[in-house]
Amino acid sequence: MMFRTLPMLIAAALALTGLPAAARAPASPAAAPPVALQGVPADRMKDTLASYQQWLARVDQRNVVAGLATAVVADNKVVFEDTIGYADASTREPVTPETVFRLASLSKAFATALTGVLVDEGKLSWDTKLAAVLPFFHLKSDNAAQQATVRDILGQRVGLPKNTYDSMLEENVPYEELVRRLDEVTLTCDVGQCYGYQNIAFSLIGDVVYAQTGDFFTRQVDKNIFFPLGMKTASYGREGLEASKSWARPHRPGSNGWIPFEPKEAYYRVAPAAGVNASLKDMEQWLIAQMGGRPDVLPASLLTTLHTPEVATPIEMHSAPWRRARLEDASYALGWRVFDYEGETMIFHAGAVEGYRTMIGFLPKYHVGLVMMWNSADPLPAGLLPMVFDSLLGLPHVDWAGIESDAPPVTAPKGKPHRKGRNAATARNSGG
Repeated sequence: MMFRTLPMLIAAALALTGLPAAARAPASPAAAPPVALQGVPADRMKDTLASYQQWLARVDQRNVVAGLATAVVADNKVVFEDTIGYADASTREPVTPETVFRLASLSKAFATALTGVLVDEGKLSWDTKLAAVLPFFHLKSDNAAQQATVRDILGQRVGLPKNTYDSMLEENVPYEELVRRLDEVTLTCDVGQCYGYQNIAFSLIGDVVYAQTGDFFTRQVDKNIFFPLGMKTASYGREGLEASKSWARPHRPGSNGWIPFEPKEAYYRVAPAAGVNASLKDMEQWLIAQMGGRPDVLPASLLTTLHTPEVATPIEMHSAPWRRARLEDASYALGWRVFDYEGETMIFHAGAVEGYRTMIGFLPKYHVGLVMMWNSADPLPAGLLPMVFDSLLGLPHVDWAGIESDAPPVTAPKGKPHRKGRNAATARNSGG
């Protein structure tokens, strides 16, 4: 079995003891007091966290991932934290809550949050015209180019075909060249009228931020988001990843176990779309902030703007079995997806670059959310997120991850490392 840290379930008892979380040892699952959320019975929360621990144990037993880190946050508290496997299988370095992962498209929400902060400071507007601040910005339609705004690129509704020029980015064509060739691409609709997921065009926000502040985009995120939220290990770029004290190498399955390989550079070149690295500890603070727990950094009015749908995305209702079964509606907001999940609003995003996958989702009505990151390509763990939310909402249980049958493991490379208490490569940066 793989290395696994002792799961942590800390729940409401933290607030009752009067001590900071860091000063107390995690409670065992059996001893963890129930958590009462508005609309979620305390026993249901307790049962959900216990079930999640069991599902993760099955993932661990099947050796589906090289390493994985996950947490559940409720009412501004971390109520569950667990890690599985290795940051580097070759050295047997375990994943810990401080291990830094590549976030892929989860990076987009940091770009939109920064934009909102700068809008509140009067540095720019959601309706700032790109052509007015970026002389090099052109589209095939001059009229469309004059109309396109910051809101259009961040809301994935600029009118370009899906993933425009991503394949060329993966072939190491520089971002600077690709954004100057957007005028060669035939638009699929008028600006603001249809959904088309982008990484290149989305990253124009970095140029806008520089034009309007005179400072680099990544420094602005560090100053306005990472630092005030206490995201101590968050960074941008491959250099930032590899400078981390503990960082998760991407892995592929081999005949004798997981094989680490070098992180790919391509999507780091579009930093606003896919450049962030962060640990589980960082992402816990990010979840708290996105659910309204840090109004000093992200005020409620800004969160409302970030989470308000900008464009319908009906195609996203069919991309996975759980989506086909549970989603009644799907839209893209500003760096976030907004789902109608069996009548409840879910704010969600996923990401994938070669050797890394990430997911984050929360139910704003209940102030409860989940984040998970793993450093191999198998998508199986993605089914755990809807299993957790099904349980929280009292919906019929479905094994969306396919882990409860006695079927052979989905990914079963040889040489599984020792467990202590507790795929094929993907290049395209997915915003699933």
